[in-house]
Amino acid sequence: MELKHIDIAKLSVSSVNMGGAKKAPDIANILPSVRARGVLVPLIVRANGSPDTYEIVAGKRRYHAALAVAEEGGGIDELPCAVIDAGDDAAALEASLIENIARLDPDEVTRWETFTRLVREGRSPEDIALTFGLTQLQVKRTLALGNLLPRIRTLYRNEAIDPVTVRHLTLASKVRQREWLALVDDPETRAPVGQGLKAWLFGGASISITVALFDLSTFAGETVSDLFGEDSYFADSEAFWTAQHAAVEERAETYREAGWREVIVLEPGQPFHTWEHERRAKRQGGKVYIAIGYRGEVTFHEGYISLKEARKLASGEAPEKPRRPEITATGNDYVDLHRHAAVRAKLAEAPGVALRVAVAHMIAGSALWAVRVEPQRTTSEAVAESVETCASDAAFDKKRRAMLALLGFDAETPTITGGEGEGLAALFAKLVKLDDAQLLDILAIVMSETLDARSDIVDAIGLYLNIDMAPVWQADDALLDLIRDRETLSEMVAEVAGREVAEANAKESGKTLRGILRDCISGSNGRTKVEGWVPRWLRFPASSYTERGGVRAADRSAVIASLIAAEPDIEPVREAA
Repeated sequence: MELKHIDIAKLSVSSVNMGGAKKAPDIANILPSVRARGVLVPLIVRANGSPDTYEIVAGKRRYHAALAVAEEGGGIDELPCAVIDAGDDAAALEASLIENIARLDPDEVTRWETFTRLVREGRSPEDIALTFGLTQLQVKRTLALGNLLPRIRTLYRNEAIDPVTVRHLTLASKVRQREWLALVDDPETRAPVGQGLKAWLFGGASISITVALFDLSTFAGETVSDLFGEDSYFADSEAFWTAQHAAVEERAETYREAGWREVIVLEPGQPFHTWEHERRAKRQGGKVYIAIGYRGEVTFHEGYISLKEARKLASGEAPEKPRRPEITATGNDYVDLHRHAAVRAKLAEAPGVALRVAVAHMIAGSALWAVRVEPQRTTSEAVAESVETCASDAAFDKKRRAMLALLGFDAETPTITGGEGEGLAALFAKLVKLDDAQLLDILAIVMSETLDARSDIVDAIGLYLNIDMAPVWQADDALLDLIRDRETLSEMVAEVAGREVAEANAKESGKTLRGILRDCISGSNGRTKVEGWVPRWLRFPASSYTERGGVRAADRSAVIASLIAAEPDIEPVREAA
């Protein structure tokens, strides 16, 4: 860097100067000093390509004050300057910003504009933080303003909105930001601000990714990040809870395998009170309680029993034997989704039944009405693939495509439900041209698409239509790999290989029992191939293999069977159309 005096006529303000070259600066507070003593602090300049001319990268206010004095006849001809290397825009920007921060802390939007230019010149947030004595988080917060619409940045610069509101707006998509600005402009409404804005963006309580028990890299749902660099949240709470409950069940299974007497998963929001329990070690019969908060946080309480149990033990009464479910949460998903696939494939061919189911939904409602498509969601890719490639799903898709063609929709439209965004009037105009039989066929598909996979209506329809799973389902590894209970595996082996084989291998590991099942299903390793085997869980009605239960489908089937038994006039369809 070279220090020299340069004729004021050979100086101009650089475009990289933080204050910009277009707007004249406020020089009122330094003009008297320049009149009296001249410019004492050197300007930072660099050659601009023309002979003997320079551009100012820092010192714009001193330059304009000197011009003002010169116009007053003050006689300033040359200014002290520190000449830096030409061509280094990043260094020039840094020099300009450092000087301005030292003089007067600029507003955050102005700082964002300059930091953004530094990033374009190749500076990293870490470099910028070191240069200006800021933390990386401060720099990232400033850079995050780039996610905002220009008008929102202007409102922030003019102090029309507060920093907390701005921070939450960085979480919003451009569409949501425009919706928020529309509320700002509407005199009849009040735009949400501060913490209320976060609730508005997420439709209620936000769930931080920090509470997830599952691997975020495998999460299929969406997350949104606080672009200030601190927080991220789940955009789809339903997808989060599906993955979180599966992870809780896996952790519970790990505790069971570790020898804990019982693992109790409390309902979401149900608190665990230590004063209602007594500490007991695992070897003394202690249990594990898993508490799940409304915001997704999970707490594991190891080694407790209830005070009631403690009193029973103190009186010499034997503790109640724990009831371990025979199937995991993912296993229940497998059973529910496959049975659902079979029911909706049959329902698509029984429009008269579908009409009655639709009327029942319209009267009583369900978890999926009004009106949403069953997503058939599971956290297991193997289960999802198994359902997507099953015969029932293929049959249903063929029927759905035929109805899409009947309505004139694109054949690649994923569902009839929701249509192609047509309004009610336009859709009604299409439907009035169809006869009743065609309309019932379409209704059957729509009813099937909106049928809740984990609802007792699946069991009721399956029983009424007398559905046989054997022709549409084939045993696969996606199910067999989920079965961990040895008693259940032994009973399954008895079904496919006979009771003698099951008893002879009663003490074998789960891996060995699964191997026998696979051999019988495929006819490998000298075993006779078994055709048409369907586990009890998947049948209509479904049932359990042990007294411990835990199979949702079996519990629902028992209730539905009792309801049907109470209606003597109901006869199952022996041959579904």
